[in-house]
Amino acid sequence: MGFLTSQTSSKDYCPRDEIFNPGEPEERVKVINFNRENYGIVQEYIKIKERTQDDCKNDPLFKQIPVLSAKRKLGEIQKLPTGKTNEADIKYENYICQLLASLFYPDLDFAAKQSRTESGRLIRDLIFYNNRSIDFLQEIHQDYGNRQFVFELKNVKTIEREHISQLNRYLDSGLGKFGVFVTRNPLTKAMFGNTIDLWSGQRRCIITLTDEDISLMVNIFESKQRSPIDVLKKKYVEFRRACPS
Repeated sequence: MGFLTSQTSSKDYCPRDEIFNPGEPEERVKVINFNRENYGIVQEYIKIKERTQDDCKNDPLFKQIPVLSAKRKLGEIQKLPTGKTNEADIKYENYICQLLASLFYPDLDFAAKQSRTESGRLIRDLIFYNNRSIDFLQEIHQDYGNRQFVFELKNVKTIEREHISQLNRYLDSGLGKFGVFVTRNPLTKAMFGNTIDLWSGQRRCIITLTDEDISLMVNIFESKQRSPIDVLKKKYVEFRRACPS
C-alpha cells in the first residue's frame, strides 16, 4: 500500500507498510529516506500506480463526452425548431445520438445510428445493446425480449398515430416489444391512450423521452448522484402505472 505526502514528486511515494508500523505517525523524513535508498523500486511502483489509474478511467471501446460538451449539446437541441427547416431534423438526430450514447453508457452500450424506410418515409433510429447490468434492464429483457433497445428520433411538434404505428411495426422485427420515442414534447392525451391500448392488447410498451427528460438526464450526468438511465426507468414506471392491471 502506498501514499503521498504533502508534495507530489516521485520522492513522495513509498510502500507504506515497509516503513511504518500500524498506528505509527507518518513522518515525512522516513518517506524521503526510504525513497532515496530504494529509488528503482519506487520508480516502478509509480509506473504501476499510474498505469492502474489510467486503466480504471479509460474504456478502450468507448469515450464519454465531457460534462461541458453534454451541456452544450443540450443547449443546441433546445434551440432547434421542430420540423425540417435548415435541416433541423438531421441536426436533432445527430445531437441526440451523441448525447444519449454517453448518458446511457455503460448500461446501454455500442450505440449505432441507422436509417430505415417505411411507407416511403425515412426513419432514423438509435440502437443500443442491452447489457442487462441493472435490474431495470433485466426486467425489460425478461418481459419484452429486448436484447437491444430501439430509440426512434422524431424532431416533430407532436407525435401522431402514424408514428406510433410505424414504431409498433418495427418492434415486430425481433428487437423486442419495448421501444422509445425521443421527441420534443409529451404525447397528447389521445396518443398516450394509443400506447396504453397497445400494451393492453399486445403487451407492447412504447414510452417517450422529451426535451425536459433529456435536460434532466444531463443534470444527473453532471451531478453524478444517480444514473441518467434512471430517467428512462422513471418514464417506464409512470407508463406501467397508467396501464390497466
